Amino acid sequence: MTDAAAAPKGRLELTLRALILGVLLAVVFTAANTYLGLKVGLTFASAIPAAVISMAILRGFRTSTIWENMTVQTVASVGGAMSSIIFVLPGLVMIGWWLEFPFWESTLICIFGGILGVTFSIPLRRALVTNGGLPYPEGVAAAEVLKVGSRGAEQTESAVRENKSGLWVVVAGAVVSSGYALLVAGRVFAGEAAKFFKLPAALGGGATGVGFGMQFALLGAGHLIGLTVGLAQLFGLILAWVIAVPILTSPDTIAWLTAHGLPSIAATLPAGTPAEELAMTVWSREVRFMGAGVIGVAAIWTLIKLAGPLIGGLTSALAAQSKRSHGEVLERAEQDIPIKIVGAVSVAALIAIAGLLTWIALASPTLAASAPLLVIGGLVYVVLIGFAVAAICGYMAGLIGSSNSPVSGVGILAIIVASLLMLGVMKIAGVPADGSIIAFALIVTAVVFAVAVIANDNLQDLKTGQLVDATPWRQQLALIVGVIAGALVIPFILNKLNGAFGFEGGPPGIANEPLAAPQATLISALARGVIGGDLRWDLIGLGAVIGVVIIVLDAVVSKSTKGKVKLPPLAVGIGFYLPAAVTTMLVIGAVVGWFYDKAVKTTRFADVARRMGVLLASGLIVGESLFGVFYASVIVGTNSEAPFAMIPEGSGWPAMLAGIVVFAAAVFGLYSWTRKRAEKV
Repeated sequence: MTDAAAAPKGRLELTLRALILGVLLAVVFTAANTYLGLKVGLTFASAIPAAVISMAILRGFRTSTIWENMTVQTVASVGGAMSSIIFVLPGLVMIGWWLEFPFWESTLICIFGGILGVTFSIPLRRALVTNGGLPYPEGVAAAEVLKVGSRGAEQTESAVRENKSGLWVVVAGAVVSSGYALLVAGRVFAGEAAKFFKLPAALGGGATGVGFGMQFALLGAGHLIGLTVGLAQLFGLILAWVIAVPILTSPDTIAWLTAHGLPSIAATLPAGTPAEELAMTVWSREVRFMGAGVIGVAAIWTLIKLAGPLIGGLTSALAAQSKRSHGEVLERAEQDIPIKIVGAVSVAALIAIAGLLTWIALASPTLAASAPLLVIGGLVYVVLIGFAVAAICGYMAGLIGSSNSPVSGVGILAIIVASLLMLGVMKIAGVPADGSIIAFALIVTAVVFAVAVIANDNLQDLKTGQLVDATPWRQQLALIVGVIAGALVIPFILNKLNGAFGFEGGPPGIANEPLAAPQATLISALARGVIGGDLRWDLIGLGAVIGVVIIVLDAVVSKSTKGKVKLPPLAVGIGFYLPAAVTTMLVIGAVVGWFYDKAVKTTRFADVARRMGVLLASGLIVGESLFGVFYASVIVGTNSEAPFAMIPEGSGWPAMLAGIVVFAAAVFGLYSWTRKRAEKV
């Protein structure tokens, strides 16, 4: 990596101070995203807040450059993205394989998988970033923030003011959201408003419910996903809670299914079961699997569309290597890590993964005899499925942003494939269908998931780098640093949250308020279902049919409106399997963000105000999420389930009404204040 066209003298890019600051921010955003992902099944892209914080801090150095800020943002954002591994790892606790998260096993899964995510995304850069024609909305937005806020001869005084104001907006959002979360923890306000009920006999008599979680992190996440994705999730919510749940809990449906010998979860519940228990049981054990079918079909469809660009990207990467080997000097924008080094690093990572899988297999008496077969099959799976999911996630990150990319759907598809492969191993080697084989399937899937989440984030960062003229190979080295930083902190955070709250379906925590961990719950249930032979393929198949219909509907609507209206199938699937209270607040956040953007659209400071809105949303997420991690630490440290309680449990409607009023007032106040700050820039 010493091409003659390397960065000119005085161009500061991959510096020690940038790496250190990036690592510190990576730890913060990883902790925030870990909590948010376990609570609501979503993570957020941390590139923009990382860029703003970086510019505010590095401004103290007279020699700081836009490319240093790019390095900080790259390290911080990939560290935060690594937290998405929590969509799989908690499943090992849920099935009883782990009681807590062992540091080295958890960390090495993240590091080795993450490094493969970096190396797999290097040839994809040419296919999806340089030649793909994809919008990369978050990458473009981050580049815009860097351009207006970084030190340079062209920088205006207004850019300096925007940078300072943006930092205060992030801080204000974090303080308000963490303060509100503290009051919820103190039982002053209720954290959720929900009502379950049974419909009249004329409407079938089934059960359903409405509600929303009063959480600023959800509101901020809704703002970031945007109105299109938010409304698609609302469509999924309607399909689940207005159609599927009421139909499957209707006495007439239950009677018909029973008469025809078809399975019905509702039929196993006693007569007179309360509406909440009836609706939630049917949703969690039947309707969510329909959502899995929708997401699986959407992921496969994406892969089919990617075949051409993938071949082109690999061809381009090999052509660039040929030019290097013949002494041709590449332009800076074409200087990836040489493909030979990429190959060597990939092989080294695969050897390390083989060692890790061998260690895990030999530790189980059930798997030890079949260790060679399991390890070889696991490596083939990681290479083939890993590269495929890297391509899927990278493409979707370019299309709708890394925050909205189908990481969950890819994980669902991957665990089904892994579990089917484990069935083959069981037949060939005679391995019994116990927890060991399920755990091995989850661990291999976790490695693939690490590949997916890093590729998902990396290509977004590489797009930002392209727009600010960063050097690709320097960014790619920074990505590896970010992977390691995020991987080292994840087991610590997971153990704190597990000890304090526990996970749905796993051992209870001190507070006995299990985190939903929706993807891990679903993925572990799929693994058990496939290997145990009792998976509801009928529900997944029905969801797949719905997914096909949605894909067609999306194509028709998009074509008829010339791309102005879309119905992303993956977002619809998320609306199926996220709790209704979560989805509703995400939709509210998307609508609030849309109203805010519309209100400032015609002002002279519209661009600044939109960027400030993104920073406010990021601050809301970071504040509440970091408080959640701190709260978990206090619970574990004090061995008290409610260490901040100020009011006895059971305050009921007063706390709910007070929470609604204060929450709404705070939202209005924060957005109004943010608009005024944008106007003054």
